[in-house]
Parts: sequence; structure tokens; C-alpha cells
Amino acid sequence: MMNSAQIAQSSLDDIVFEGRNKNYGAYVLRQIYGRNVTRSLIIATALFALLIAFPLIAQYIKSRQPKEDVKKNLTENVLMDAPPLDDTKPPPPKLTTIKFTPPVIKKDNEVKQEEVPDQEELKEKTVATVTVKGNTDVQDLSELSGDGDKVVAEVVDTKVYQYVEQMPQLPGGGGNAAIVAAIQKNTKYPRMAQNNGVEGRIFVSFTVNAEGDVSDVKVVKGLGSGLDEETIRAVKTLPKFIPGKQNGRAVSVSFTVPITFKIQ
Repeated sequence: MMNSAQIAQSSLDDIVFEGRNKNYGAYVLRQIYGRNVTRSLIIATALFALLIAFPLIAQYIKSRQPKEDVKKNLTENVLMDAPPLDDTKPPPPKLTTIKFTPPVIKKDNEVKQEEVPDQEELKEKTVATVTVKGNTDVQDLSELSGDGDKVVAEVVDTKVYQYVEQMPQLPGGGGNAAIVAAIQKNTKYPRMAQNNGVEGRIFVSFTVNAEGDVSDVKVVKGLGSGLDEETIRAVKTLPKFIPGKQNGRAVSVSFTVPITFKIQ
């Protein structure tokens, strides 16, 4: 057992291992621990300094090496001789000049007067610097010179449009909604359909021609039981339309509208 004087002079390891087997490995390890830590710290510091200094050393060594002369591949441009002149070809044409002739002032009696033709005489004639032979083989259009309305009627477009710039309208306007409402108002529920409880929607198509009249009425999708015939009848009772227009001209337009039948 150590006394106070021995404890003051002893190390921590001696105090801890007092009365124990110091030949055991733990005591030896504690004795050499400080030395190993110091040695490890020195080695780690040296390695860290080497890692930092290595790029600088490599760059320094590279800069100290002699530089090789880089030979550039330069080719000398050799000018070719001009081709010999070909004596067989004619020389280029020379530019000629024309002398300016000033206008000559003459008396009125010395000037030749040329008559200018009247505009009415030139309407049916071809104006040219040379004589033009007329075409006498044209088609005889004397039949078209009588009634002008007949010619216009032949070129009227008979195409039926689905959509135009100005769609046909009922006299009161309102668009498709007003057309459907007018047809619904004129329909009467057939007794056969009421007895059989038939109800639903019928799609009917018709054409409003250029005069505003309704034509070509037919059922696209029907229900039967007299509802199809009643729808066609109601469409035919529509008043005269304001015709549709395309490019400012009245044309025929086709409509397809749904008509709903429901038992109240």
C-alpha cells in the first residue's frame, strides 16, 4: 500500500495498477499510449502536408522541363501563272457612244398634224403598234344577248350549305333556339304515342332555300308511333324565313334540329 509521499511521486498508471499484475498487457499499453499517439499525429501531419504539396511540386517540376519547339505545318502558297491568251476568240465588244441630238424648233405650218382617235372609236378595237388580225371564228353569242335574266339564272349557285356567313332567321330572329321553339309550339302529341307511353327526342332536317321557303323535310332519327309524321307537319308550318347569305348572295342552307316529346 502506497503512502502519501509515494502517491505524490507516482504516475496515474502506477496508482491504478497498485497491487495488481503489471505484467498484464493493459499496463504496458497504457505506458506506451502517449508515445503512440504522438507518433501517429506526426505521421498524419506529414502525410497531409505531402498531399497538399504534391500538386505544387508536380507543377514546379513540369515548369522546369525544357519546352519542345512545336513545328507548324505551313505550306507555301504558290501562285499559278495566268493562262495564255487565246488569239482565236474575238476581242470583247467596244462600247459605243451616241451623240445627243437637241430638239429642233419648227414653225406650226411645218409640223405634221396627226389626228387623235376618239375614245368611243377605241372601245371595240385592239390598240397595238402593229396590225392585229381579228378572230372571226368566235362562238355566236347572239342567243345570250336577248334576255339578261336567263344568263344570270344559269350561274346561280344551287349548292346547299350547312353553314354560311349569315344564317337564315325567322322573321323575329332568335337563331336555332327560336326555330326549335316554333316547331315545338306547332306540334301535337299523337294519341297513339300517348297511349304507348312513347317519348324522347326526334332529329329532323330541312332546307331553307334562297327565297326563304322550307323544303326537303325529313326525319333523321325518329321515334315512330306517329311522332315522326307530326314533326314533319310542324316543320312545314314554319313561316317564311329571312334567307341565309354567303358573300352577299342568298343561298340554300340545311338545318338539323332536335325536337323533344315528353308526356306531361
